[in-house]
Amino acid sequence: MQILQNHGQFLEIRVTDEIEPLLRRPISIYNIEENIVEFVFQVKGKGTEILSSKKEGDIIDIMGPLGQGTFNFDGKKKIAIIGGGIGIFPLYELAKEARKTAEINMYLGFRNKEFVVLEDEYKKLSNKFVLTTDDGTYAQKGFAIDYLKEDIQKEKIDAIYACGPLPMLKAVQTLAKETKIPCQISLEERMGCGIGVCLGCAVKVNAGEQLVYTHVCKAGPVFDANIVEI
Repeated sequence: MQILQNHGQFLEIRVTDEIEPLLRRPISIYNIEENIVEFVFQVKGKGTEILSSKKEGDIIDIMGPLGQGTFNFDGKKKIAIIGGGIGIFPLYELAKEARKTAEINMYLGFRNKEFVVLEDEYKKLSNKFVLTTDDGTYAQKGFAIDYLKEDIQKEKIDAIYACGPLPMLKAVQTLAKETKIPCQISLEERMGCGIGVCLGCAVKVNAGEQLVYTHVCKAGPVFDANIVEI
């Protein structure tokens, strides 16, 4: 596997040699260290359950890194990174590299205390760190986007980067448009093939005066929040 320093790419993983489940599972790249790629996932179905049973030394069929749309933080001095649930995982490599030249405000949101992961890892990369749970069972109660809204002007944020559930991404997109702050969002779509063949991950993007379809796996997964329709 060729390791690229393009932040936001993903892997397509075949979890078994059996017929079922047939399709690969798209999983974001969490961390890159020299010749090692790390990924983190949540067990949500049969495929990820099989993947979770793999042991050290097992061989896994992986395609990647995939995706052409990646995070771009060149020239940014103070950025906000916001993630929700399993959407936090592709943001680590971004934060790790961006902190070399920029200050980072990190906003992470989870459903409840049971789902909180990697708190210390992200906190170490942040100049300001905010963690929320929807029900208030851990850290701040509420949604991460609400805390970003409070800071967006007074902290003089000059770019926003986000990944998470669609309601959160829509709220981030709206906030970015209202404040006219550049924003990139990483979309979490079911990508059966990862190379634009199955056509299962189509989204609409603004191409001048009209909306056209493109595919998350090839054009994304990271898009300019101003042009993608979610």
